[in-house]
Amino acid sequence: MGDVKNRLSIGGFELVLRGIAMGLIGCSGQPSPNVAGAAGAAVVGATGGALGMNSGGTTAAGGQATQGGTSSGGTLLATGGNGSISGTGGAVSSGKTCSNPTHVLPLNPSNPQDGVTLSGFYVATDTWYAANYKVSQTLSICDYDNWYVVANMDNDSGDGAVKTYPNVHKDFGNAPAIQSLSTISTSFAHTAPHVGIYEFAYDIWLNGVASNGSTEVMIWTDNYKQTPSGSQVETFTLDGQSYGVYKAGSYIAFVGETNATSGTVNLLSIFQHIITKGWIGANSTLGQIDYGVELVSTGGTDATFEVNGFSLTAN
Repeated sequence: MGDVKNRLSIGGFELVLRGIAMGLIGCSGQPSPNVAGAAGAAVVGATGGALGMNSGGTTAAGGQATQGGTSSGGTLLATGGNGSISGTGGAVSSGKTCSNPTHVLPLNPSNPQDGVTLSGFYVATDTWYAANYKVSQTLSICDYDNWYVVANMDNDSGDGAVKTYPNVHKDFGNAPAIQSLSTISTSFAHTAPHVGIYEFAYDIWLNGVASNGSTEVMIWTDNYKQTPSGSQVETFTLDGQSYGVYKAGSYIAFVGETNATSGTVNLLSIFQHIITKGWIGANSTLGQIDYGVELVSTGGTDATFEVNGFSLTAN
């Protein structure tokens, strides 16, 4: 996401622009090759301090993945560990290495949302804003929770633009009401190179996906020289992690004050907090949940960003 002074607009018009860039949204709860990974705004903050975060980061304890299942009637039981959609999950491991990728996707100018569907998740290149810059990127995929991207870009223009957001995401085509779910939880694990400008983050869409009336909620897990949009409105603490909460129109970012390369996030508690604050309505719905890395710069050299584990449950 971005420095508000560089954004085209805050709110509806910008969301419409993103929707056009994304293409058609998948229905029936199934990912579509045209569904964006909710790449965020066209720009992000330029270089500078990471809002009190340490650049080296600290590693949080890995969370437990949940049992496998299928998407049905607003209920998603996410896969866990290396299991299949019908198997039982294991602990998310930050030690996974994608050494024999089954899919290798170079930058595809004709399809910024190029990707593959694996176990009900869509792993996307999401090069949504790369066309205006000198960018190279190759996404190598072993599984939905085990992939890496090699990218090369810079911030020589100084505008702090996010060029790509390679990610794994799940679409909720049936748009379940948040309040109808008893659990929305996710675990993550990644490896970061600490070069350039980037952040690993969840990008979540409520009340639609990048459309008029929808709300974008980001949760930054590992920040390197990145700055969110808007201004800080509060500090929120959940399960031992404190977040600086930033808001700009329909964009809300929870920026972890301590970097984590693995962990578990109780998304339902975050959504309930947002409802309590009055930022979204009590009848709000869940549209899409993404996890990946927003890339602004790699310092003009090849850099590798890995997702080593991911799980999601909503029921």
